[in-house]
Amino acid sequence: MVDPSRSGEVYDGAVATDRKFLKELSAGITSLALLSILQNADEPMYGYQIAKFMEDEDENLPLIKHGVLYPVLRSLEKNDLLSSIVEPSVSGPPRRYYNITDEGKQTLQRWIGIWKRTSIMVNRIIGDVHDV
Repeated sequence: MVDPSRSGEVYDGAVATDRKFLKELSAGITSLALLSILQNADEPMYGYQIAKFMEDEDENLPLIKHGVLYPVLRSLEKNDLLSSIVEPSVSGPPRRYYNITDEGKQTLQRWIGIWKRTSIMVNRIIGDVHDV
């Protein structure tokens, strides 16, 4: 639902179409962001660390939900874009630490190119997002 007094911002109780759009949009963005985060990390990271890094300021309509993160991590690992190791944790269950593979780094570079082309095209079509 859009509050016209808030210049088009989505607020508490977004309509189902907004949620569906965000779900579809976030699928590829999550993979792109995960690879980028892990490429720039100084050391392997576990899921909760990554989730906290990706948190959004809008709690009512988060762009990436924590529940989506783990299946995407597993999918990226299954496709040899990430590797992982499980290590014991002193504060709870064992943690799975993820690291980007060489294939993941190559894929990330291709996906960045696709993202740049896509964002240029979308911005050209919808205009400058600051006008909204």
